Amino acid sequence: MRPTVSISALLLTTALAGCASSQPWVELKGQRYTVEVADTHEERARGLMFRDRLDRGTGMLFVHDVEQPLAYWMKNTRIPLDILYFDQNRKLVSVSRGVPPCSLGDRCPNYPSRGAALYVLELNAGAASEIDVRPGDELRIGPGIAERGAP
Repeated sequence: MRPTVSISALLLTTALAGCASSQPWVELKGQRYTVEVADTHEERARGLMFRDRLDRGTGMLFVHDVEQPLAYWMKNTRIPLDILYFDQNRKLVSVSRGVPPCSLGDRCPNYPSRGAALYVLELNAGAASEIDVRPGDELRIGPGIAERGAP
C-alpha cells in the first residue's frame, strides 16, 4: 500500500519552503529584518524613492562593489529612515539616525559615512535606537545575498 499525500498538504509545504528561501534577510544585534537587496547601480540609485511606507521589521540592503566612504541622500524619499553603514567585515562604521524625507530633488543634503563602507542598511527611523546599535556591531547576512569583501 502506497502512502498518500493530499495535494493541499503538498502545495502548502512547497509554498512555505518557497517563502523561506525567497525572503532575503539580515540580522543586527539579534533582530532580523527582511530586506530588499539593491546590488546594481540602478537599484542603488532608486533605493526607497517614492515609497509611502516601510513595514516594521523590513528594510533595504545596499551592496556596493567597492568599500569606500559613502554618502546617501533622501531625494524623493517620503519616509524618515535610519541609514547604517557597514565595512567589508560587516562591522558598523556609522549611523545617521532619523533622517527626514526630502522633496528638494538635487538640493537634498547628503548623509556621509564616517569611514569606508561596503554595505548600507536603511531601516525605519528609530529602529537603530530600538536595538541600541553602536559602532563595531556586526551585520549578519542571510543566505542568497551576495557578499563582497571579507567573510
